[in-house]
Amino acid sequence: MSLSFLLDDANPANWNQWFHSGIFHGITTNPTLLRHADQKCTLENLKCLVEEAKDIGCKEFHIQAWGESANDIANCGFELGKLSTPEMQVNVKVPITRLGSFAAKKLIVSNISVTLTACYEIKQALIASSLGASYLAPYLGRINDQGREALSELISMQKILEGTNSKCKILVASIRSANEINYLASEGIKIFAINTKIAEELFSSDLTLKAAQKFEEDIKINS
Repeated sequence: MSLSFLLDDANPANWNQWFHSGIFHGITTNPTLLRHADQKCTLENLKCLVEEAKDIGCKEFHIQAWGESANDIANCGFELGKLSTPEMQVNVKVPITRLGSFAAKKLIVSNISVTLTACYEIKQALIASSLGASYLAPYLGRINDQGREALSELISMQKILEGTNSKCKILVASIRSANEINYLASEGIKIFAINTKIAEELFSSDLTLKAAQKFEEDIKINS
């Protein structure tokens, strides 16, 4: 597969702005992003958001399930999984805890795509591989905040998944710089959840803007 960017944002206004750029394949959300965007974390509201995302061409939508027990999380996940359509895959996000793994297994055996989130440890790649999750989402920036070498740890996670012949893919979250994407992409990691700040950084190049402006000036002179 080729490189894939997911917009890490729960604000439909930002979706509309950035999907026009053409670089985004999908959207990731979580309860915290929903709160920051003043969006209710309810099944009813999430159904509306899924429709909005589908209308702008989103192909993949990651939504976090919730509940106080494994059964509660799984039942929520089943309802979220029903929101998938032929045009857009809904992936159910579940924290990679012991409780979460119980719920994730129930969803996975029912052919619901699961993203294991809140990953902080290399060894959690073993859990993702064993469960048969579709995605594992390590928090790059937050791992760095612990004083660890997050980039090398994510590469180790990737090697575990490859070494166990897992179909699970690394979905890098908590990205602080486009340079981090440069490095990880060069090492074969291909899926990145980025916010609008990082998206702006990807397009930021004064030299490119100057070159584009010069082309337009020359067209006007020579037409």
